[in-house]
Amino acid sequence: MDLEICIDSVESAIAAERGGAQRVELCADLLEGGITPGAGMIASVRSHISIQLFVMIRPRGGDFCYTDLEFEVMKQEIRHARKLGADGIVLGLLDHEACIDLPRTRQLVELAGPLPVTFHRAIDMTPDLDAAVEDVIATGATRILTSGGAPDAASGMNQIARMVGIARGRIIVMPGGGVSPETVEVIAKRTGATEFHSSARIPTPSPVRFRKEGIAMGDVDGREFERFATSEESVRSLVRALKSLVQK
Repeated sequence: MDLEICIDSVESAIAAERGGAQRVELCADLLEGGITPGAGMIASVRSHISIQLFVMIRPRGGDFCYTDLEFEVMKQEIRHARKLGADGIVLGLLDHEACIDLPRTRQLVELAGPLPVTFHRAIDMTPDLDAAVEDVIATGATRILTSGGAPDAASGMNQIARMVGIARGRIIVMPGGGVSPETVEVIAKRTGATEFHSSARIPTPSPVRFRKEGIAMGDVDGREFERFATSEESVRSLVRALKSLVQK
């Protein structure tokens, strides 16, 4: 069983590898659910880890229905990620009805080739997850990341199991969203999935001692004085839980 860790820093990438993860998904701005990281970040992460590096391609937060100009940006970002040593690409495009954007997703999958492509949790925003699985398969993508259309994978286990059944081995269905050492075993047993996605993040206080009150740099109050990073021990605990399943 494989474990993918969602990261947004070089430190978190190193923690994921040390903890035993097989792959990282590199993003920027996880407060927005993850957008495309900068070239410097991709290059730095690549130079510090030897496990697989998948790169998020998402030009902005918000919905997953992109303009022609945003689509052009996505194509350029895929080209850059390939040159910087990415092992795979993560993306998700929906149309105006929130269904899988088949033509444009297929274009990006072909552009990314031979790198594998994960269709991310944009699929959870579609009106018909069963149909969406077939649509993603038709794009040529390798993997689906999903919470089963629920707030987290534990809540969406029944739907994820259904998606695994629909896939019939034609595509990997990877549960993600709230996957933790405490939940991964039951999710694995209920869904039949063999790959799992987690951030394994914990908050840490800012080392800055002076705290200026009444001013914020963003929309989340107090965010300037809190950091989030992948916990090596949490990753290790996830890996132990998955290994125990294989041994049973």
